[in-house]
Amino acid sequence: MKPKLLTALISIGLFVSCSNEKTAKDTDKEKTKPEKEEAWIPVDSATMMKAMMDYGTPGPMHQMLASWNGTWTVEMTHWGYEGATPQTASGTAVNSMLFDGRYQQSTHTSDMMGMKFEGRSIMGYDNATKQFVSTWFDNWSTGIMTMTGTWDEATKTMTLSGTMPDIVRPGKECHLKEKFTIVDDNTQHMEMWGPDPKTGKEYKMMEIKMSRKK
Repeated sequence: MKPKLLTALISIGLFVSCSNEKTAKDTDKEKTKPEKEEAWIPVDSATMMKAMMDYGTPGPMHQMLASWNGTWTVEMTHWGYEGATPQTASGTAVNSMLFDGRYQQSTHTSDMMGMKFEGRSIMGYDNATKQFVSTWFDNWSTGIMTMTGTWDEATKTMTLSGTMPDIVRPGKECHLKEKFTIVDDNTQHMEMWGPDPKTGKEYKMMEIKMSRKK
């Protein structure tokens, strides 16, 4: 489901502090040599048209996303920091495809900490980069989390990494890692790691179990 659900309920993570992350300005200062500009290679119209058609044609990975369509029950466990008492929440996710099977939209609803929570993710497989690309946004924030990753057919696992804004220290980012596993046709499992707000070290901050409603 997003791996859909993969970042489901991720808005809670927006309260994580990322004091050890560098700003974009810091990164720019570390660059000592400008990147060498490559010579432009002309492309004829026929080659461009074929490339566009190939890029826009859904394939096996898009079909896999479509197989996760439907309504799912979500059971989430979240830890505010390493060793914290786990917090739990239940909800529902509804997955559907957009633009003739090119992207999957996942809409999540639940009640967390006594408040209504609504979130949405868009997941796609980029034919050019050979990677999955996902976004997540919700009614508890004003930013968008982005992640990219690859699929391992042998283990039925998608591993993604990405960033979200550090709301405590503007201009910085939190780096996240996620593992999304297909247990069977009607069961999915997601784990997410991020920086511990107390130490800055990576820890498992979230676990989500999903069951397809029949």
